[in-house]
Amino acid sequence: MNVSMSSPDITQAEIDAVMSVLQTQYLSIGPHITSFEERLSRFIGVKHGIAVNSGTSGLHLCMIAAGVGEGDEVITPSFSFIASANAVLYERAIPVFVDIDPLTGNMDPRLIEEKITPRTKAIMPVHAFGQPADMDAILEIARKHNLAVIEDACEAIGSQYKGRYAGTMGDAAVFAFYPNKQMTTGEGGMIVTNHDHWAELYRSLRNQGRDVFNAWLNHTRLGYNYRLDEMSAALGAVQVSRLDEMTAKRARVAQWYNERIDEIPGLGKPYIAPTTTHMSWFVYVVRCGEGVDRNLLMEKLQEVGIPTRPYFVPIHLQPFYQERFGYQKGDLPLTERAGESFLALPFSSVMAEDQVDYVCAQINECIALSTV
Repeated sequence: MNVSMSSPDITQAEIDAVMSVLQTQYLSIGPHITSFEERLSRFIGVKHGIAVNSGTSGLHLCMIAAGVGEGDEVITPSFSFIASANAVLYERAIPVFVDIDPLTGNMDPRLIEEKITPRTKAIMPVHAFGQPADMDAILEIARKHNLAVIEDACEAIGSQYKGRYAGTMGDAAVFAFYPNKQMTTGEGGMIVTNHDHWAELYRSLRNQGRDVFNAWLNHTRLGYNYRLDEMSAALGAVQVSRLDEMTAKRARVAQWYNERIDEIPGLGKPYIAPTTTHMSWFVYVVRCGEGVDRNLLMEKLQEVGIPTRPYFVPIHLQPFYQERFGYQKGDLPLTERAGESFLALPFSSVMAEDQVDYVCAQINECIALSTV
């Protein structure tokens, strides 16, 4: 049986929307960008949505808006995709890593204050795998120390924390729409914020530093070519209208996995925190127990045609970060344990139940060969 690691959920409506753009004169900076921004910001309940060409670009612009500059520090988890910390480095600032809650994989708020220094400018929680971080605790610390909060919500569109949508609680947040996400624009992202001034700044920065009053070749500030094209925006607008449907389908696939993972010794299913009132599943990540060699299990599954991924390789153990900052194994023990034991299984909203059956049957056979 053919099983893909992930697959986008595309219908004829998305195809028609993209084709309609190709029949107009606007392939960039047109009406579909505005439509996409308005639909998504209205969906989660924020004032402004600013479409960009990637989640990474969005995080970079958030660092600028938060006033992060050379020598400043931003507190964030190492247990994330590398773009989170790279966005800090783009402004010549320093990511300061905090260890995680081993159950959720999100940063542990109890460890934040000990990392705060006079150079700390912001806190950037990451909503790992679609599960919101403990935002009330993080926001309380940020208010106490007058720090900006940027939510890396790239994996969490549609998730809710105590009834509030991920992306609505910090000063700004970023969603990403790579093809393996809950919704996709191919490549692309969206910054959301309730700050009027920040929204104006983002729109300028994504478009080479032009302000709304600038003539075409006049530029107020250093900017970037971070624009999203019209075809991607048209695709995104349709995907937003289907987001509830697609996240429900992903929840159904996760439930199929949950039922079967319970029967496999040596594996633990994902933990959902009581504060997560709605889980928008990005990936389905299991935990390999003591005695199960995660990497060996991956090799055995690959041999029978089942793709898997380690989620995540800790950022502080990436070669570039070790070389630049001197991080060593043992610096963040809970992050490192998760990096050694968490395993993402094939997952998407278009996955069928018989595919989940097949994946779990193969895991059941391979795990005995991966126990040390």
